[in-house]
Amino acid sequence: MTTVTRVVAEKPVVIFSKSSCCMSHTIKTLIYSFGVNPMVYELDEYPNGQQLERELKALGFKPSVPAVFIGQDLIGGASEIMTLHVQGKLAKLLRRAEAYSHIMLKKLDFMIYGKLSATRLYN
Repeated sequence: MTTVTRVVAEKPVVIFSKSSCCMSHTIKTLIYSFGVNPMVYELDEYPNGQQLERELKALGFKPSVPAVFIGQDLIGGASEIMTLHVQGKLAKLLRRAEAYSHIMLKKLDFMIYGKLSATRLYN
């Protein structure tokens, strides 16, 4: 099992980033704006960052960041995440991966349905 495979199993949303990358910052900000708390690995600050970057490049990432995994699936980089967002598919993907807290799900139900619905909350 590779290190990348192991770490993406830790949380519903994992972002590989570099602290100096503006696109990484943009994608992290977007994900946070959904009320999701992703696991973020800053490759330029993480002790095994170079190893993780090599593994990401082996998966076809050039440049290697940002790399976003949702529900342990490799979704892609900035372009793929922004496309999903513009198409209205990113929130659904995050919900399917159970990335939202129960409190955030209540807020989403209220925004979508105009009321709190306990049956919608847990289904």
